[in-house]
Amino acid sequence: MSTTVHGAHMAACTQLVKVVAYEKDLKVDVIGFDFAGAEHKSAAWLEIQPFGQIPYLEEDDFKLYESRAIARYLATKYAEQGVKLLPDPKDLKAMALADQSMSVEMSNFYPYVSGIAYQAVFMPRFGKETDQVALEKHRSDLKGKIDGFERIFAKQDYLGGKSIGLADLYCLPYGTMAEKVFPELFNDPAKPNFARWWKAVSTRPTWKRVLEESN
Repeated sequence: MSTTVHGAHMAACTQLVKVVAYEKDLKVDVIGFDFAGAEHKSAAWLEIQPFGQIPYLEEDDFKLYESRAIARYLATKYAEQGVKLLPDPKDLKAMALADQSMSVEMSNFYPYVSGIAYQAVFMPRFGKETDQVALEKHRSDLKGKIDGFERIFAKQDYLGGKSIGLADLYCLPYGTMAEKVFPELFNDPAKPNFARWWKAVSTRPTWKRVLEESN
C-alpha cells in the first residue's frame, strides 16, 4: 500500500511520517514542493495547510496535516499491519499509558531537542548566527530531563512500556539532530538506561532508511 505525503525528505516532520509509514510496511510517495518559490505559502497550499507548513497527507479527497496527527492516523488505520504502534483502543488503561508517553515526549523531550536543532542546525543553514546562550540553555534543560527518562527506562524498555510505540518514533527526527550536536548526552555511561533506549530506537532499520533517503 502507498500513502502520499507533500513535504521534503530532509524535513524533520516529513521524516516522522515516513518512519511510521515504514514501520507499518507502507510505501511513501513524497511529493516535493518549491521551497525557494515559497509554494508552501501560496493560496493553494494555505487552503489545505492554513499555517503554510509541511507535511500534509493526501488520500483522494481526504487531506490531513500535522505530522503527529498523520502518524497516529497511519498507526490506527493500519493497526494490523507491520509493527503495532498503538494498543487496542478498547483497552482504556493501555491507551491512557500510550497517551501519557506521547505527552511525555511533547513536554519533556521535543522542546529541548528541537531548540538545539534550531540553534545549531537551522540558524547556520540559513546564514544566521547561533545564539550560544540559548543553545546552552536547551542543552542544560535536556540534560536535566534525561534524568527523568533514565528513571522511566530503568523500569521499562520504551516510553509506553514493553514495546516500541509512536512516542518513541516521535523522538527520532529532532533527537537525531540534537545527538549530532551533543552526543555525550545520548551516550552518557552515567545514564545507561536512557542510552540503551536511544540506541534501540535510533538504529532501527526503518529510521536508517529514512536518513539514507534524506541525503
